[in-house]
Amino acid sequence: MEQTKLLNRSDRQYEKMVNTPIPKLVISLGIPTTISMLVTSIYNMADSYFVSEIGVSAGGATSVVFGLMSIIQAFGFMFGHGSGSKISRLLGARKNDEATTYASTGFFISLFTGIIIALFGFALFEPMLRLFGSTDTILPYAKDYAKYILLAAPAMTASCVLNNILRYEGKAALAMIGLTSGGILNMLLDPLFIWGFDMGIAGAGLATALSQVVSFCILLSVFLAKRTQSRVSIRHFTLNLTVIGNIVMTGLPSLARQGLNSVSTMLLNAQAKVFGDVAIAAMGYVARTSQFVFCVGLGIGQGFQPVSAYNYGAKKYSRVRKSALFTLFFGAAFIGLIAGVCFAIAPRIIALFGNEPEVIKIGGFALRIYCASLLFVPISVVTNMLFQSIGKNIPALILSVLQNGLAFIPLITLLPRKLGLLGIQLSQPLAYVISAAVCLPCLIIFLKSLPEDE
Repeated sequence: MEQTKLLNRSDRQYEKMVNTPIPKLVISLGIPTTISMLVTSIYNMADSYFVSEIGVSAGGATSVVFGLMSIIQAFGFMFGHGSGSKISRLLGARKNDEATTYASTGFFISLFTGIIIALFGFALFEPMLRLFGSTDTILPYAKDYAKYILLAAPAMTASCVLNNILRYEGKAALAMIGLTSGGILNMLLDPLFIWGFDMGIAGAGLATALSQVVSFCILLSVFLAKRTQSRVSIRHFTLNLTVIGNIVMTGLPSLARQGLNSVSTMLLNAQAKVFGDVAIAAMGYVARTSQFVFCVGLGIGQGFQPVSAYNYGAKKYSRVRKSALFTLFFGAAFIGLIAGVCFAIAPRIIALFGNEPEVIKIGGFALRIYCASLLFVPISVVTNMLFQSIGKNIPALILSVLQNGLAFIPLITLLPRKLGLLGIQLSQPLAYVISAAVCLPCLIIFLKSLPEDE
């Protein structure tokens, strides 16, 4: 009886993914993902807001530890996107047992990796934080905040895998419940721990760690309740090099993308350090705000990922093409609307984090430049996610290192020498534009090369 239910559920999900009209399907999967990412972005901004009340140096500490969190999430996204992309294509090809092997292997490898990151992080604690951009005044705050983030590292990496498997199966709403629950809890616990328990910035770190553990437990419960097509269990875990190699190679663009995001944060903080704690804090607030807008494009793009992967596995190539074009234009319109509002009130947004005039001046101008450049982001997002979802690993890897690596690193290294603080403010927006200029022809050529449906 249970096996029959599982088969019926699998058939219904297959029909949904290969027959639902593309706009309806992408939006229905993209909206829950967008909400999840916006809530995550909001609670990152809430952390910055609450911590900024302690002082400028404490606000700078959140920017420093953000780089550490990016590295933890980089490995989680590697195993999550690597296993999720493969699972979606296998489910599209009606190979559910193989999908379960990839789900279990990706989950347990990510859990083990999170433990290793935590151990290395504590062993190299202070040098690591200085590498991420801590000054002598920021370091004590960063240490209090980072210790809790490292303790939660296994839950953070494993949550990324569970979340992405749910998304790639077309169950974005279930993934949203897990992520938003943790995010809302984080926002509630921040003021309680920071001021109610008088923990200061350590309270913000503890609140973030607990919220990550809660999200992990909720996401895992979905798999344990057998509400998914693939399963997570130790008996389906394998050390088969082909399986692990497929996960790593498919997920490598995500590791590169997130890892370079962490490197870019380090370089940005290092360059801003010359202009003092106010510059580090201001650019950190800009990064969090622009990330909020970026989440809209990324959320819609992540709704597109399972659609492209599933239909590519089912050999419905016309739906892959339609979903890419729809996501590109819809994402650009949606991001443009929000970026326009943020552009208009940029100084007011920065003032929410801190009322120091110099912070508002630096951050308000930088945020306006960022908002203008975000209009180019959907091109890079759709191209990267399309190639990664369908298993085009090498093109996906090359394009993933473009924005925050090949473009941003030379810009953030050279421009501040010529333009000073303005060079720091311009580097990331210019990287967005360069990345889009390279991705657009790659996207057009690939979509034209797709064969007819089988």
